[in-house]
Amino acid sequence: MRSPALTMPAAETDEENPTASAGAPVLPALPAHVPLAAQVRGGVVEGVHYGSVAATEADGSLVFAAGASTVPFFPRSALKPLQAVALVRAGLRVRDALLALAAASHSGSAAHRGGALEILRQHGLTAEALRNTRDLPYGAAEREDWLRSGGRADRICQNCSGKHAAMAAVCTLNGWDADTYLDPQHPLQLLVAETIAELTGETPAAWTTDGCGTPLPALTLAGMARAYGRLAAAGAAAPAHGDDAHPGAEAAVARAMTRHPEMVAGEGRDVTALMRALPGAVAKDGFEGVQLVGLPDGRAVAVKVSDGGDRARMPITVRALSALGVPEAAPGGVLAALAAQPVLGGGRRVGELVALEAAFPASAL
Repeated sequence: MRSPALTMPAAETDEENPTASAGAPVLPALPAHVPLAAQVRGGVVEGVHYGSVAATEADGSLVFAAGASTVPFFPRSALKPLQAVALVRAGLRVRDALLALAAASHSGSAAHRGGALEILRQHGLTAEALRNTRDLPYGAAEREDWLRSGGRADRICQNCSGKHAAMAAVCTLNGWDADTYLDPQHPLQLLVAETIAELTGETPAAWTTDGCGTPLPALTLAGMARAYGRLAAAGAAAPAHGDDAHPGAEAAVARAMTRHPEMVAGEGRDVTALMRALPGAVAKDGFEGVQLVGLPDGRAVAVKVSDGGDRARMPITVRALSALGVPEAAPGGVLAALAAQPVLGGGRRVGELVALEAAFPASAL
């Protein structure tokens, strides 16, 4: 297994790149993203979002793709369910709601904050064990409530605190140093890297550091879709057990997320709404316009919006699900509210942001 060491490309010299000015960064080749969504206001195209999509079958093969589906990118927080699988393999045993929180980018509600603290307490730890960055709650309402109560940015509020609490907990279970669990060569991170490679079927093209401090691999949309299809299928195949039973790691993570979508994101969040509308689906977003959805039959969709904008993420995802024949994603289906973002003028609807039909296969519905 390739260790998750960060490898930085050597900078070109002016002799190698005469068009580059002294000290100017040398950019790698740009991904070949394609137009996937457009915002229309008053009958005029106001903005276009480029991006890439990959949809996979249960066996991991591509059903359809658009743009740079096989070019490595950083999945950001969409990686968390895969990291959670590694944590279960390393011995993490918590109730389903807390395991869902370990795979979450939570809004910072009292339930989320309390859940992260519960994971720590169960393993003899306090919030001092966390090594993630400090932040205010991610959700707008949760952030406002926190500030009104006199709260400040801290590690428990930060949207990755469930994952970090679980990582620190696993260190105590295995006798690993909990102070250095973010080190790419830490036993925990080596296990995470091995698990990611197994689930995606890929060796990461590069490693860097995510916003919260954990090692972050570059993978392809196709590889991430394969991993999510595998997770969701494992969850669907697992018998219906209570919280005290522990199926395989993939099934355990999928079961936790599908049973507790409110812990994966939060009330009013589109990922939570999507999982409630698609029973058995495993869904997770990530910063910079990333969305993954695994279906219980093993198929999956992976989306990357090139400009990192969040508003086009869900319309593109719903259209991709429609192309796979997911009934809820059909026009007028339960996901219709996520399929188009209204454009307002003077408080009334004057347009919408929608996926571009030409970028997708005809709907299988």
